[in-house]
Amino acid sequence: MKKNPPGIHARPEDVEQAFYEAIARGDAEQIGRLWAEEEETLCVHPTGVRLTGLAPIRESWRSIFAATRLRVQVEVISHWQGSVLAIHHLSEILFVGDDSNPRGPLYVTHVYARGPRGWRLVCRHASTADDSQQALADGVRHTVH
Repeated sequence: MKKNPPGIHARPEDVEQAFYEAIARGDAEQIGRLWAEEEETLCVHPTGVRLTGLAPIRESWRSIFAATRLRVQVEVISHWQGSVLAIHHLSEILFVGDDSNPRGPLYVTHVYARGPRGWRLVCRHASTADDSQQALADGVRHTVH
């Protein structure tokens, strides 16, 4: 199997794996290298803070890792992939610092684009999971016509 040059990711899953490995190491520089170098690159943290552009996104991860250590348990909910775009929907459980109590779950959507340097992250949106509306909808009988 042909090995890709360093920093070139052949699949969106490779970027995602590198992303979570960088979180485990607290490596903001590596996280920054996984993003597309686009003006409209977007990251929304669970707090609701919306960051547009590579510089603010990189700085936010530096700030997070300067303040604490994170461990993340990830569960894949769904993946969709086309020839140049991929969307991954995930669930995350966070462990912050030495606290063994889980935080979350969070619902996370990652959007990846394939370009000349392989697959890159173009959007990450993380928010608190609230399944109460879905539970209500699941309890309602639906008539199919």
